Amino acid sequence: MVDEVILLDYWPIMFCMRVSIALAKKGLQYESREADMWDKIPTLIHNGKPVCESLIAVQYIDEIWSAKAPLLPSDPHERAQARLWAEFVDKKIFEDSAWIWRGIDVEASKKRLIESLKVLEAELGDKACFGGNKLGLVDIALVTFYSCIEAECSSLVAWGRRCVQENESVAKSLPDSHKIYQHVMEMRRNKFSLE
Repeated sequence: MVDEVILLDYWPIMFCMRVSIALAKKGLQYESREADMWDKIPTLIHNGKPVCESLIAVQYIDEIWSAKAPLLPSDPHERAQARLWAEFVDKKIFEDSAWIWRGIDVEASKKRLIESLKVLEAELGDKACFGGNKLGLVDIALVTFYSCIEAECSSLVAWGRRCVQENESVAKSLPDSHKIYQHVMEMRRNKFSLE
């Protein structure tokens, strides 16, 4: 039986990009269906069964197609650490980025964002990727925020550039940062709120 894989997504949403990267990294064929931004996206539908939430969907993809380009380490402790850092990205990087995009409390949010990015920079250290030498869960979680990484975090800027240049799955899944910026500005003009 051939797997039917559908991704309900919306192009500027970073969480949707994560699932696209994971599918591309595994070399999987899938149908992308643009959904309304207000729907529960991203939603991965595998043989008629939905999987919601980007980090859960990425881990699901890794479990189902485990033989192709693993995204999580095989060691249980390393796997737990990867999940911890991916969750850190969702809780810290997304939250402060969202405040900045909305134009609310920008200076304080930017300061918190830089502090969180510095924590991630320390975790990355001198490794090529968070999991060592290959793109993994934490890299996928963070690289969709590449356009938000501040210049003060030069190691992360270099890491993001490598992720895009050395991984076709990343390069083809990330829209142009200027296009995303224009979209965010348009949403602001239309009084968009993430609340």
